[in-house]
Amino acid sequence: MAQTCLKCLKYTMCLVNFLFFMCGTAVFGFGLYMMMNSKMSSLVPSLASLNLANILFIIGIIITCVSFLGFLGALKENRCLLITFFSLLFLLMVVELAAACVMLVHEREIDKFLQDDLQRSLQKSMKSDKSGNSTNSEDDWDFIQITLNCCGIYNASDWVDKIPASCCSTPVTPCITLREEGCYTKLKVWFEDNFLSVGIGVIVLCVIEVLGMCFSMTLFCHISRSGLGYKL
Repeated sequence: MAQTCLKCLKYTMCLVNFLFFMCGTAVFGFGLYMMMNSKMSSLVPSLASLNLANILFIIGIIITCVSFLGFLGALKENRCLLITFFSLLFLLMVVELAAACVMLVHEREIDKFLQDDLQRSLQKSMKSDKSGNSTNSEDDWDFIQITLNCCGIYNASDWVDKIPASCCSTPVTPCITLREEGCYTKLKVWFEDNFLSVGIGVIVLCVIEVLGMCFSMTLFCHISRSGLGYKL
């Protein structure tokens, strides 16, 4: 009975990690596609390399590598791979919890930092508009304003007298009506409205990681007792 349960645990772990591997590959591929086919970069000057494409690329690599270790460790019943899988999951969970705590404790400081950096990005875009040279910052603001249906940081007045065409709510020229909500305001309202969903998502992710650690440690202990620790 115990052997049957362990085999079930082993193949369940293989199946779950295989599914995560496929998901990680898809996220990695999508991030790579966005990096190659999108001009979008970060609106936050201090974090110029932090954009959606790079984030998806890094997340895809992490998911793919960790799930591959879990799949191969369970399939081959290799203690070294299983303990590495356990350690990586534990490290990821600690980093996630630490990041959540930092965001909760320093919420106001982070909020102020983002507003200041968005303001600098907006000023940079306005200066480039005056000089007649298009920049990544200008392209990013156009992309964000069209995608989120917003204008400026708080409202259209942030652009002063240099309101871009992307602030228009209709494609009619000349512009008749402007998008009313600011991009920062809209993102903040969206996050507040979906705070519960985000929290549940983080909790579910932590539960999956804890289960993965429990499964890997159970197999590790069984392999150690059976003397198959370095089976290849």
